[in-house]
Amino acid sequence: MLLALVSGFALSQAFRTITSIMATGLRAEFALSAQALGVFAGTFAFAFGVMQLFMGIGIDVYGVRRTLLVVFPLAVLGAALSALAPSYSAVLLGQALIGVGCAPAFLVCTVFIARHFAPSQFAAVSGVAMGVGGLGMLFTGTPLAWLVQQSSWRMGFGVLAALAALAWGLIYWKVREPATPTHGAPPRESVAEAVRGFGALFLLPHTAGILLLALMTYAAMLSLRGLWLGPLLIERHGFSLVASGHVATVMSLVSLFSPAFFGRLDPGPGARRRWLTGYTVLMAVLFAAMGGWPLAWLDVAGPIAVGLLSGYMVLQYADVRSAYPAAMTGRAMSVFTMALFLGVALMQWLTGAAASSAKAQGADPYGVVMFTIAGLLAVGAAAFRWLPRPPGA
Repeated sequence: MLLALVSGFALSQAFRTITSIMATGLRAEFALSAQALGVFAGTFAFAFGVMQLFMGIGIDVYGVRRTLLVVFPLAVLGAALSALAPSYSAVLLGQALIGVGCAPAFLVCTVFIARHFAPSQFAAVSGVAMGVGGLGMLFTGTPLAWLVQQSSWRMGFGVLAALAALAWGLIYWKVREPATPTHGAPPRESVAEAVRGFGALFLLPHTAGILLLALMTYAAMLSLRGLWLGPLLIERHGFSLVASGHVATVMSLVSLFSPAFFGRLDPGPGARRRWLTGYTVLMAVLFAAMGGWPLAWLDVAGPIAVGLLSGYMVLQYADVRSAYPAAMTGRAMSVFTMALFLGVALMQWLTGAAASSAKAQGADPYGVVMFTIAGLLAVGAAAFRWLPRPPGA
């Protein structure tokens, strides 16, 4: 069942990383600025992030299977709309539909793991799920670059729509939830009670530091892999679309194994938060290096190093899992995931605006983008380190 759920997550990973490969075609057809490209990429993340609270309520009230089967078809519809879109506005609408449709994709996996595996196994199993789900990013490397170069960006969306429909069918076929006992079972929580439960999360003092770090970490990796990697290599160094796709594929490939690796290295609650702070600072240094030295080898090796290092983010899920009581697991995961993707939307919009401003002033837009990401990572690390911690951490 977990593998069937992960198939939906894999498609979500593919959808969120298409912009770096489709950017050239989209810019040419719709005359997009760097800022408009950032808005395009961020629309998926914003819709995805905003819907996390509703998905958490849906999972708590209606269950994993029903929530995913009802919502995921919107991703198929959005991809089909994007493939046929006559205008930039229609493509944005398609991105919003895809973001809503994919909103429960990884959340259902984390909730399923939290409910069916021991706490000591959570980081390791989540790492494996993230790694397998990362296969979706492999498709948006060389395969998608070749498809777009041979055909068009519209064909890319069409193929993704078909794959998403197949994933929905697999989930319908394979995923079953155990019957809820009726005798002696507590009454099912109402939607209003679920909403009040989310409010309780935000009243806990340690939630702020967790969410501020969440806003920055995944956003940094996805802004590079999903938005700026292709344009960076093509415009800064003259790479072809397929050559930039090769770099994206290698970055995606190393990121497949990285979460499982870091999940198995999980040092436990005591040292985990120190690891999270340290690795976030190291990630900021990598981005600052790419910003300061516009060297081709560094702009190839840097993203690969980011992909390798990105696996440490699985420890954030374990941190959230241990920071809240079991009854709040579903809500805590959905709020955390919401922060991850609102962070993506914010960072992609900010870096798009920074790139447009830099270009207007004759500066290197990609250097400014990398420094912006490095600074935001530093802010997240400082907040996580100095704001209140969970009891016992």
